[in-house]
Amino acid sequence: MTVAGVLMSTTADILADRTGLGEAIVGGILLGISTSLSGVVTSITAAADGNASLAVSNAVGGIAAQTFFLAVADLFYRKVNLEHAAASPTNLLLLALLIGMLSLPLTAALVPPVALFAVHPVTPLLVAAYLAGLVVTKRARDEPMWQPQRTRETKEDTPDDESFRGPSTATLFVRFAVLAAALGVAGWGIAKTGAVIAEGAGISQSVVGALFTAVVTSLPELITTVAAVRRGAVTLAVGGIIGGNTFDVLFLVGADVAYRDGSIFHATASRDLFLLAWAILMAATLLLGLLRRERVGPAGIGFESNALIAIYAAGVAVQVLMR
Repeated sequence: MTVAGVLMSTTADILADRTGLGEAIVGGILLGISTSLSGVVTSITAAADGNASLAVSNAVGGIAAQTFFLAVADLFYRKVNLEHAAASPTNLLLLALLIGMLSLPLTAALVPPVALFAVHPVTPLLVAAYLAGLVVTKRARDEPMWQPQRTRETKEDTPDDESFRGPSTATLFVRFAVLAAALGVAGWGIAKTGAVIAEGAGISQSVVGALFTAVVTSLPELITTVAAVRRGAVTLAVGGIIGGNTFDVLFLVGADVAYRDGSIFHATASRDLFLLAWAILMAATLLLGLLRRERVGPAGIGFESNALIAIYAAGVAVQVLMR
């Protein structure tokens, strides 16, 4: 996973320049989706095996873990607060989309049970919201209605001459697809292992999903994010996490379809609903940081990174106590 993550980050950075789509779009869609493949396979496999809580907690716990990883990446970017340097209306739109999408399964779990062919109506709505959000995001890049104020520390998303040398664009896409497929295969094994751990150790599936499988399947995001930051591709790094998180909500779509005992949203425990609220809180905190754009805060990182570390640690503690 480590090697694949570094190679994917480098390849995505080059493709962002060659295709002209920019780091935010490529990071939010191509890189974000690809690094999430192990996680989606894990959730679908768990749901197909009847492990509803493991499927949901893996998906939502991964979103919380990956948001926390941005605070970790901030520690590696010492020039200025990472969210200040990576100012992008595309990332803001994707983050707002993420918060909206996370609210849908939370709502579905709290209303009376309803399902058609064992699938909740919210499931196709999540797909529609995601696709509509991508269209809006693409339009915002092509015809922006506003731009963040440029400062001396803002990292411009401009093509690098080095990106147009070396292998052809087609070769790069093939390389990227092979690396992504490798991550997908790993997800199947992680789901099976997580279920065995939960049963053998007597730990709830929610804890295993949120703190074990979610973190393991999210390691590619951590690796690609830190690698992108070290390359100076900060917009790619932030976009990869936010875009990946937005796509991760669709894990629940696959899980709901794969779970055949009714809607998966009504087969979850209260601790799974806590995970949804936890992820929404972390996403909202990150959104505030991207809007505030603090240059340097406590410990040399922005207030949002400090807050994300505290919120994630508190959430982990709550999960352990609820087990």
